[in-house]
Amino acid sequence: MSSLSSSSLPSSAAAIVLAAGMGTRMKSALPKVMHPVLGRPMVSHVIAGAEGLGLSPVAVVIGPDMAPVQKVVAPHPTVEQTERLGTAHAVLQARALMEGVNGTILILYGDTPLIRPETLHNMITLREQSRAGVVVLGFRPDQPGAYGRLVTDAEGHLQAIVEAREATPDQLAIDLCNSGVMAVDGSALFGWLDRVDNANAKGEYYLTDIVALACADGRLCCVVEGDEDELLGVNSRVELAQAEYIAQDRMRTAALENGATLIDPETVYFSHDTVLGRDVMVGPFTVFGPGVTVADGVDIKGFCHFEQCTVASGATVGPYARLRPGAEIGVDAHIGNFVEIKKAVVETGAKVNHLTYIGDARVGSKANIGAGTITCNYDGYNKSHTDIGAGAFIGSNSSLVAPVAIGDGAIVGAGSVITGAVDADALAVARGRQESRPGWAARFRAAMQAKKK
Repeated sequence: MSSLSSSSLPSSAAAIVLAAGMGTRMKSALPKVMHPVLGRPMVSHVIAGAEGLGLSPVAVVIGPDMAPVQKVVAPHPTVEQTERLGTAHAVLQARALMEGVNGTILILYGDTPLIRPETLHNMITLREQSRAGVVVLGFRPDQPGAYGRLVTDAEGHLQAIVEAREATPDQLAIDLCNSGVMAVDGSALFGWLDRVDNANAKGEYYLTDIVALACADGRLCCVVEGDEDELLGVNSRVELAQAEYIAQDRMRTAALENGATLIDPETVYFSHDTVLGRDVMVGPFTVFGPGVTVADGVDIKGFCHFEQCTVASGATVGPYARLRPGAEIGVDAHIGNFVEIKKAVVETGAKVNHLTYIGDARVGSKANIGAGTITCNYDGYNKSHTDIGAGAFIGSNSSLVAPVAIGDGAIVGAGSVITGAVDADALAVARGRQESRPGWAARFRAAMQAKKK
């Protein structure tokens, strides 16, 4: 969600992202790390954080049959953990991909998408400057529960990580807990992992055991503390909803701090890449899907939905408007209630104010599109383009059957079905001729009443 320049890091660093778990508590055929937060998979947030810090290589440990994860993390390399024998075993699978890395190796988790880049930066900086063997990211939750405890000495240096099920009562009283995220000396990591055994309650190879091994080798181990919210690991749909709530709250706060106004912030929903300019006004119940950029001074009147579109400065959108992929709304353009725009350019000052569908089209500068107008862009097999010239006026309830061009300044009469080109400054009317039959309605009613007798 935010990024830091890698230039401020003391030396090169790499990352291993653990993403092999299916997440049975998610009750989903989709791998756990593929579930979205802010409109993109959780693992993509983790990868983006590593990329923002300039970490290289970034290796991802996946499980069997996880082609979707492999695809979404590309071009970063993946390695398969065929047997799930614990976190130490998972990290060991990336040994070949980390060959030659002697700086810091950051160990991250694909189901922990909310860690701030600043926190990871602090971990790497501390490890490099102190020459620590291991730096662990800790936190102090309100309910430590099943979290592993970080055992420190009088000087605050980390001595060991104890799993909750193997902790003594005194250790369980410790409120400093393990997030699982580590920054480790790359020249020593795999040597320590080779020495980890599985003599524990779960019979697994714990990554946490490398802290005691590092201390036994005389290496300093340290703790960096993070906020509980940023260290939320997602293992269920409930936790996924919690992560989304936290992420949305961050995006809303950032939008407000950067100069946008949200009338009812908790009803506005963002994606990870939403961009709002200064003095943007956002009404309630507005949803920004991925790929949306809104320039300065735009007025969004609420109950709108945006996805993969751009809105230029001074435009007005909504209420109840939908901008679909490829919509480009120009400077000072008006998009009104119950209007849908898809793969179309609405140029400067144009107005599409009511109950209208514009797809695969260009609406020229200062054109005015009447209520109920439809660009008929699809014939069941192919999409075709509609071109509406600058200053054109399209009367209400008109259908423009693509491919078709309406010239600059042309007028289309209300209720027309336009199937051919309309010249600039011409009037086009294409509808049945009105016929009036005096007295017909009265005679009809009398005949119907007579049938009821």
